[in-house]
Amino acid sequence: MTDDIEARIARVAFNDVGLVPAIVQQWDTHEVLMLAWLDAEALRRTLTSGRVTYWSRSRSEYWRKGDTSGHIQQVREARLDCDGDAILLLVEQTGAACHTGTRSCFDTEDLHAVDALAPAETKAGDGA
Repeated sequence: MTDDIEARIARVAFNDVGLVPAIVQQWDTHEVLMLAWLDAEALRRTLTSGRVTYWSRSRSEYWRKGDTSGHIQQVREARLDCDGDAILLLVEQTGAACHTGTRSCFDTEDLHAVDALAPAETKAGDGA
């Protein structure tokens, strides 16, 4: 099994500092919960333990989600994108995913992008 894990990790295109971004989604609703970073060892721990471990860029240490907060992430699936340079983690989230205490790190600010599928008359400044 170790050889198989190492072969899967070897397919990841880590960046120049040895990290890969991980997009984290709730497995059943596909709600985007957070973005975090993994190095090879964090990915190894995640794939072999069933709990997500990240690399903290600010603290320069590993952290297993939920060890201090109780807001754990249990892995349901881990997928590598087509270029090998991003990972999608489908998890069962217990409690808040964000360090601010919210369910998702992406529920705080809307950047008000133009809705490309809205009728033309509702688009501001599109010249229609």
